[in-house]
Amino acid sequence: MNSLQQLTNTARWLRTRRIFPVCTLLPIVLSACGSTGPQVTTEQGPSPFIGIVHLNAYDTSALSSVQYTIAPKPGTVSKPVHVEYTREALSARGDLHPDALEVPVFGLYAGYENHVSIELTRQDGSPTEFEVDIPTRVYTDVSGIYGNPDIVTRRAAGSALGYDFIYIKSSLGAPVIIDTDGEIRWTVTGVSNSSASAFVGDEFLIGDQMQPTVHRLRLDGTVTESALPSSVYTDFNHNIDPGKLGGLAEVGASSDGVASIESNIIEMENPNRKPTRISNHWDMAAILSAYMTSQGDDAAAFVRPGVDWFHTNAAVYDPSDDSIIVSSREHFLIKLDYRTGAIKWILGDPTKYWYTFPSLRAKALTLVGGGLYPVGQHAASITPDGLLMIFNDGSGSFNQPPGAPSGEWRTYSAVSAYSIDAASMTARNVWNYDAGQAIYSEVCGSAYEQPDGSLLVDYAVADDATEALVMGLDSGHNVVFDFQYPTSSCDTSWNARPIPFDDLAIKR
Repeated sequence: MNSLQQLTNTARWLRTRRIFPVCTLLPIVLSACGSTGPQVTTEQGPSPFIGIVHLNAYDTSALSSVQYTIAPKPGTVSKPVHVEYTREALSARGDLHPDALEVPVFGLYAGYENHVSIELTRQDGSPTEFEVDIPTRVYTDVSGIYGNPDIVTRRAAGSALGYDFIYIKSSLGAPVIIDTDGEIRWTVTGVSNSSASAFVGDEFLIGDQMQPTVHRLRLDGTVTESALPSSVYTDFNHNIDPGKLGGLAEVGASSDGVASIESNIIEMENPNRKPTRISNHWDMAAILSAYMTSQGDDAAAFVRPGVDWFHTNAAVYDPSDDSIIVSSREHFLIKLDYRTGAIKWILGDPTKYWYTFPSLRAKALTLVGGGLYPVGQHAASITPDGLLMIFNDGSGSFNQPPGAPSGEWRTYSAVSAYSIDAASMTARNVWNYDAGQAIYSEVCGSAYEQPDGSLLVDYAVADDATEALVMGLDSGHNVVFDFQYPTSSCDTSWNARPIPFDDLAIKR
């Protein structure tokens, strides 16, 4: 039995045991203590951060939705966890019965008596509210990392920030969710690596690092899995980013015994299906070889199957012109037509090897007005105001042919945002955040912007690859919080994104 099956079986076992009745103050129609009303009980889930609230002898026929709110600990600043389930979502998860209801409650504090407010809304709009206390067991952080951060800067009361919860993608196990006070608010055991993952609805889609399998890990702790449909794909690497129809994932592939290492992107339209449906595939070796050859260049001098010549680490869909932007750590950012794969433009350091090829140089954007070119970049994204943003690591190429130029190497990392003018084939470095040029994360790392302009920045391998720094910046790029965790390589926090635990709607 594999670890994922063990986790699922544990969750099922816990849902039938360790039920702790509670006597709560409820409206008369939900009198938990009366002999004629429903019995309200709680039980612990598969981790200390998950609980289940049961309502028995309750007519659910007219139920429309259920929402809960977890009260913050005294002295903390992060917003309350707030989650709403539709009737359809509860039914799809097997939690809705004719005369009973189970409400998975996640985001609890470990080792604490959590005060939870629950509201049941009927189809006529009438609400019924009640409260329950859910005690949780102490969490044992086997990694010894996430439970005791070094809080260099603690978030102050009243500080402006467009998010309150953070999803850390870890190579050490399942995703870890923390709040902006540094408290762990969710994780489970049984998942060995969550580097290549994305959060959709109420579940993590996790690409397996060892095989072409997608694991679906729900916030209630249940796990299912499905395989990729083609035998060409071998594994997942790096990230899963938002696409046009689903998730854009970096995958390994193999054909005729030759490995295509970290140079393929697929879009998984519906990872819930078995097998997972792939709606599009971009083979960067094939795309670049065909283009370069058509322009008279020696593509074989650039495209080198069997070695890590390209090193994809992110991809993002751009709805403004129906395209995707792919990040190659070794070379550049490249924009492709979503449907045809045609190259629209390339943005990268012109002192690198790729710029020596006339065909690629013809697609290069000129950086006007000075600034920083993308160098060793990760975490490409489109900001709410339409800029292209990256975590600009500052490292040159690691794996070029002997004697080929590796490009610029900097002594610091930055967050860089660009405006692109495709008509004039120019780019402008609109702004950078460089922390006073004092922090260097040679590889990995991420930065994402919220609608209010605030940033979440993850320096994955700072301090000579011994510390992962997770930092929150307000819209003026002032540090709101700064948490430090020990790391080895990119293991602790290779990528981190905001997650809406304060306003999560689970609809289906």
